Amino acid sequence: MAQVNGNYLKLKAGYLFPEIGRRVKAFSEANPEAAIIRLGIGDVTEPLPEACRTAMKAAIDEMGSREGFRGYGPEQGYLWLREAIAQHDFQARGCQISAEEIFVSDGSKCDSANILDILGEGNRIAVTDPVYPVYVDSNRCRLRGLHPGPEPAPLDL
Repeated sequence: MAQVNGNYLKLKAGYLFPEIGRRVKAFSEANPEAAIIRLGIGDVTEPLPEACRTAMKAAIDEMGSREGFRGYGPEQGYLWLREAIAQHDFQARGCQISAEEIFVSDGSKCDSANILDILGEGNRIAVTDPVYPVYVDSNRCRLRGLHPGPEPAPLDL
């Protein structure tokens, strides 16, 4: 019979961003004249640049044809993308980084949790405060033998 990972019980009840939303709403209602500078998730201030929009449209059209459709990319990322990153982000600034040294993933949240697969038990992990919540939660859920402690606290693994 399948069992639930008991570490899920160690997570905080609420997620940070809905709580921020509730607090901002309450403050706004209580202080309608206040100018609020929002720095939370999704609170961007500028539209996408024309170059990004044009590239996205072209990529959508390309992926919408049988000839241009690629499906999922290679496990390290497309070579053409890694070469462009190496050239424009590193080599153009004097850093000799090759495309073979670059890994294109699906995002830092997944990476921060997936890297735990290579760590053995008994390691200690320090997490900064403040921190993006998923970094703490992924450590709590993926590893066994966590030492409960006051927040913030290093996670004993």
